[in-house]
Amino acid sequence: MASDNLSTYRSKRDFKKTAEPSGEKQIARSNRRRFIIQKHDATRLHYDLRLELDGVFKSWAVTKGPSLDPHDKRLAVEVEDHPLDYGDFEGTIPKGQYGGGTVMLWDRGYWEPEGKKSPEQALAKGDFKFTLEGERLHGSFVLVRMRNDRDGGKRTNWLLIKHHDAFSVEENGAAVLEENDTSVASGRTMDAIATGKGRKPKPFMIKGGDIKADAVWDSNQGLAAEERKEEGRAGRTPKTAAKVDLPDFIAPQLCQTLERPPAGEGWIHEIKFDGYRIQMRILDGEVTLKTRKGLDWTGKYPEVAEAASALPDAIIDGEICALDDHGVPDFAALQAALSEGRTGDLVYFAFDLLYEGGEDLRSLPVIERKARLQSLLADAGDDPRLRFVEHFETGGDAVLRSACKLSLEGIVSKQSDAPYQSGRTDSWAKSKCRAGHEVVIGAYAKTNGKFRSLLVGVYRGDHFVYVGRVGTGYGAKKVETLLPKLQALETAKSPFTGIGAPKKEAEVTWVKPKLVAEIEFAGWTADGIVRQAAFKGLREDKPAREVKAERPAKPAETDVPEPEPAAEVKARPARRKGAKAEVMGVMISNPDKPLWPDANDRKPVTKEELARYYEAVGGWMIAHIEGRPCSIIRAPDGLGGEQFFQRHAMPGTSNLLELVKVFGDKKPYLQIDRVEGLAAVAQIGAVELHPWNCQPHKPEVPGRLVFDLDPGPDVPFSTVVSAAREMHDRLDALGLVSFCKTTGGKGLHVVTPLAINKRKPLSWAEAKSFAHDVCQQMARDNPDLYLIKMTKSLRNGRIFLDYLRNDRMATAVAPLSPRARPGATVSMPLTWTQVKSDLDPKRFTIRTVPALLSKSSAWEDYSDGQRPLEQAIKRLSKVSNAA
Repeated sequence: MASDNLSTYRSKRDFKKTAEPSGEKQIARSNRRRFIIQKHDATRLHYDLRLELDGVFKSWAVTKGPSLDPHDKRLAVEVEDHPLDYGDFEGTIPKGQYGGGTVMLWDRGYWEPEGKKSPEQALAKGDFKFTLEGERLHGSFVLVRMRNDRDGGKRTNWLLIKHHDAFSVEENGAAVLEENDTSVASGRTMDAIATGKGRKPKPFMIKGGDIKADAVWDSNQGLAAEERKEEGRAGRTPKTAAKVDLPDFIAPQLCQTLERPPAGEGWIHEIKFDGYRIQMRILDGEVTLKTRKGLDWTGKYPEVAEAASALPDAIIDGEICALDDHGVPDFAALQAALSEGRTGDLVYFAFDLLYEGGEDLRSLPVIERKARLQSLLADAGDDPRLRFVEHFETGGDAVLRSACKLSLEGIVSKQSDAPYQSGRTDSWAKSKCRAGHEVVIGAYAKTNGKFRSLLVGVYRGDHFVYVGRVGTGYGAKKVETLLPKLQALETAKSPFTGIGAPKKEAEVTWVKPKLVAEIEFAGWTADGIVRQAAFKGLREDKPAREVKAERPAKPAETDVPEPEPAAEVKARPARRKGAKAEVMGVMISNPDKPLWPDANDRKPVTKEELARYYEAVGGWMIAHIEGRPCSIIRAPDGLGGEQFFQRHAMPGTSNLLELVKVFGDKKPYLQIDRVEGLAAVAQIGAVELHPWNCQPHKPEVPGRLVFDLDPGPDVPFSTVVSAAREMHDRLDALGLVSFCKTTGGKGLHVVTPLAINKRKPLSWAEAKSFAHDVCQQMARDNPDLYLIKMTKSLRNGRIFLDYLRNDRMATAVAPLSPRARPGATVSMPLTWTQVKSDLDPKRFTIRTVPALLSKSSAWEDYSDGQRPLEQAIKRLSKVSNAA
């Protein structure tokens, strides 16, 4: 059985060149299942988790290494089974062989399966729980198979997650990797192992056996040693003594834009990095970093230049990025790092080699250039600021789907046999997860004296054409940096030209069109206006005059509309009755089906109108639902048909929706993390959205409190308004900031956002207890008006203060969510000045809200209102004790 399991392992290795164990050696059975974790510095550093099962090591490559923080989800790529005698080895796999690089025995011990299922059953199901008893890792873990692997890729992706137990930590779970940098078997560092120095590892799988523990990976013999003799890793000198003459700068190769990656063989696909394109030139240890326009930016990235000074003479093409907490490139973080002078953690991702020494490589196929680049970087050492960009030869659509699921920007596809050609070519193509564009700022708008949005355009010939407003994506720090630059360019005259140019408004200030911004948006309208645009940051590497509308080609080679300078707003193209409608790229079947009889206007609200409503408000709404498990109420046949509540995935669930596992529930929950996901739920008739009230992507941590003011019969709405204001005042006295919204029914919600204590996050029990105590105190002070019991017989003429929304798996209707009620009403966010006695919640419907929202400042400072609950709990306790 074990021999059959090792066929893939053996097929990947040439045992004449590598002395890795072939698996022929018989390993004595143990009374306990063994595990090892090997730190493996191959193409990229990772950790290999190997669990003994059925006579072999079941193996996963954990990209960032295991973490002790249950909130960290580590990608674990399933690899081929390994022989058991692999568990006694550390050293150097010869370069050029599969997995070539240094390997350390980082941890080892025993493991036990958890639950009633056998390990084989749990693995087949894709939910594999186990306990480790190692020298460094202890406690409960789980491997969860990612659902996108039903696409049939070459490798199966899992997530390795630490369970909450006595061995878990709540912060910096990766510290266990940093604090333990030597082998558990030999006490050696990675450098000592690579050079063959130090004592050999003590055996674990074979005790007292006759195998020389490190012989097969001995870096003092074989290919690795020969390569070191030819060229030392440290302090290496140029290959030739002749003087090298490198060009000062080579105009970069640029991509065409496609909606989907090119199909067929002959293409490789790379991750698209969200940063600044930089050409690196190294000559005699001196490094120059230039932008795609040839501007010298070496001074902006001193640490990257210093790291590259150890490289041989070369010209390299790549991208400089900042990485977020999950290791994902983040353009906003790059902007912040540059503006604040924090460039030490920036990373240069190298994807092409144009010159090596004095040799011009541009005529070689890209696949060959990349192989030489990988070798050049590997020989120069392991500096984390310099990284080689891997590529995939599998289908581009699958690579793009994976990139989007990981919240990356998109992918770049390259013809594998193509030379390097300066300028825009059809041998390089980019496909994005969500449309991005460069635009030029022509004005900015304020509301009540506060910065609100940018008015932006692009150039078409000599015309500066208006393409819309950018209303989201601004944090306080971004505005603080951006506003002085805008104010320095203020002008009295509009820079926009053409009939579609915006007119002057009281709070709009024109600026000279010199600042280039990077935006993310949902696509173009028929008249060339960007939809749901979000600001990412300023670009200083491109002149404003060069910013033109990109024309992404669709699979049928039709062009996305490009804005015309004198274009008039066009109506949505006519659609044949009964034909499908397309909303945010989602096909809406039966778009004319009525879901609501009317919206208080005697006209039925159709399924397409629901999708268009989500499209109109999605940019605002998504911030309040993304990262949170979300239940939906579906009415596929309208309010007159069957309605049902759905929280879990069902067969055919759209890949625009995320599926997330939560503790205590075997089935994954739905989660809407993309605006396009709102169109996907509209397609299945989702008339209400009810997210958890947790912190985004942290279901175990409360993110907001919701106080539901639910009036009984005969309670006038003006009394509910007074109750909401009283709740606001009580929370304010406790140091909490609150916001109000209609429920879409007869009540109001008072919502207070919570700041997270990263060291010791608040528990749901504490949040619920606080909400109960606030409501109880309010009810005790006025028992004739308020109660906290759900008993219907007690509610006549009184308001039920519902604190039960503040529990771990409880939900509350989302801001801007429609309601499955007559009139197609909406849960409408309000300013506190709107919360007055004549407020009429019925006026907020699917048809009226988009226009009202565009003029409203409600909840605009929601993220700034986050406050720690711990202090409020202490204040409430003092008030209660005093009473």
